[in-house]
Amino acid sequence: MKSSARELLGQLLDTDSYVSWDRPPITVAATPRYREALHKAAVAAGTDESVLTGEGLLRGRRVAVIACEFGFLAGSIGVAAAERIVTAVERATELGLPLVASPTSGGTRMQEGTVAFVQMVKIAGAVAAHKAAGHPYLVYLRNPTMGGVFASWGSLGHMTFAEPGALIGFLGPRVYQALYGQPFPEGVQTAENLYRRGVIDGVVTISIFRRIAHRALSVFGGMSNSIAGEQVPIHDQKQAAAVVSAWESVVISRRPDRPGIRDLLRHVTQRVPLSGTGQGESDRTVVHALARFRGQPCVVFGHDRAGQQGGYSMGPAALREARRSMALAEELRLPLVLVIDTAGAALSKEAEERGLAPEIARCIADLVTLATPTVSVLLGQGTGGGALALLPADRVLAAAHGWLAPLPPEGASAIVYRDTDHAPELAQSQRIRAADLLADGVVDRIVPEFPDAADEPVDFARRMGAAIADELTHLRDRPDTELQSLRKQRYRRLGLPKG
Repeated sequence: MKSSARELLGQLLDTDSYVSWDRPPITVAATPRYREALHKAAVAAGTDESVLTGEGLLRGRRVAVIACEFGFLAGSIGVAAAERIVTAVERATELGLPLVASPTSGGTRMQEGTVAFVQMVKIAGAVAAHKAAGHPYLVYLRNPTMGGVFASWGSLGHMTFAEPGALIGFLGPRVYQALYGQPFPEGVQTAENLYRRGVIDGVVTISIFRRIAHRALSVFGGMSNSIAGEQVPIHDQKQAAAVVSAWESVVISRRPDRPGIRDLLRHVTQRVPLSGTGQGESDRTVVHALARFRGQPCVVFGHDRAGQQGGYSMGPAALREARRSMALAEELRLPLVLVIDTAGAALSKEAEERGLAPEIARCIADLVTLATPTVSVLLGQGTGGGALALLPADRVLAAAHGWLAPLPPEGASAIVYRDTDHAPELAQSQRIRAADLLADGVVDRIVPEFPDAADEPVDFARRMGAAIADELTHLRDRPDTELQSLRKQRYRRLGLPKG
C-alpha cells in the first residue's frame, strides 16, 4: 500500500514539528481536460500539487523536507511542482539546512510535454548547488519512483535508501511493453536488486530510515562531541614494531583471525553503512560507512579481510567505491579515513578490461589533491597498487605488523631469484615492515600489538580507534589549503636524501 506525503512526513519527523513552505502553485497553460484532471487530483489527494515541501525536526534536528504525493496524478512533475521543489531546495541552501527528499512518482507530467521534461535540469541544478555549499542531501525512494524523477533529484543523494519492495527505474514497465512488445524482465526494477547492484545504499522501512538519517546527520554535522584517547609514545612504537623480522610480520598479518576494518567499526558510534558506487557497481572486498571515532566524525573506507576470502580480490569497482567515499568526504567537509588491508588487486581479464590500473591512478591523484583531512591506516597486508591507491594522506598510521610492498614477498622473490624461497630475504631488503616504513617517512605513527592483534582483537581495535581519533583531532582545525600543500610536499620529497 502506497503511503501519502503527509503519512511519510508524519513518520519521518518529530510529532507536530512539520511546517509547510508551500504557496499556491503557479498557474500553467492547460487545456480544459487537463484543468479538470488537476481539479480531480487535488480532491482525490487532498493536496494542491504532487509535492509537499517544508521543514521540521528529525529527532530534534532541524531539516528541510520534500515529499511527493503519488495520489496527485501519480506524483508526476510538471512546471508548478518543479518550481515548488526548486524553491524549497534554494531555501534550504540559504538557511543552511540538511535536506531530506522522498520521491514517489511516475516521472514527467505528460500533459505538459517537453517543458515539463526539461524541469529535471533546474531541479538537478538546485540540488547540485545545495551539495556544493556543503549541505547534506538524503534521499528515501518510495514505491514507485520512475523516469525523470529517478533520473534527477532521486539519484543525487549523498546517501540513498528505498522502501522494501519499491519499484524503481528509468523506463516504466508499461511503456517498455508498449514500445517493444514484450514485458520488462522481472526483478530488475526493484529496490532490493538495485541495492545488490550498488545503485542505492539500502532497503529499509521509513522508521529505520529515520534512525539512519539521524545518525548520518550527526556525522554530517562535523563537530566533535568527545575527546580522543592519548597518543602512543614514539619509542613504544619502535619497540613494538622492531621485535620481529619483516617476514614474521608478513606471516602474522595473514592470520585469518586477525582483526580487520569491521572490527574497528564495532567500536565507533553513529555508524551508517554505505553500499556500492551509486552507479551500478558493488565490490564485496571493501567497506565504507559514515562514523565517529571517539566523537570525531568521518567517512571510512577500506579493504575488508572477510570479503577477500574464497579467492575474491579487489577489482576496479572497489576503487570506484573508494572514489565515491572521497567525493562524499570532500563535499561534506568531513575527514576521510582509509584502511589498507589487502593481499592485492584482482589479476583477471575482467579487471583489466574494466580499468583497474586507471582507477588506481585516479585514486592516488584524488587523494593527493583532496580538499579535506585524510588519515590512512595500514592495518595488515599492503600489497601492490590496490594498497597504494589508499595510501596518500595527511597522516599514515600502521599496525605494528602492517606492511607495504609492490608485490607479496613471494612475488618479488620470483622476479629477482625465479623462485619463492627468498621471500623472507626480499621482505627484509625491501624494507616493507612498519618499523622501516616509519624510518623512511612512509608512515607517521605505529600502533602497537601485544604481541599480535589476533591475540587481542578488542584491545587492538580500541587502541587503533583511539589513535585514529587522536589524528583526526589534530587535523580538524587546520585549513584544507595548508593540508593539501603539506601533503603534496610530503610525497614530492619521499625517498630523497634528508638534509
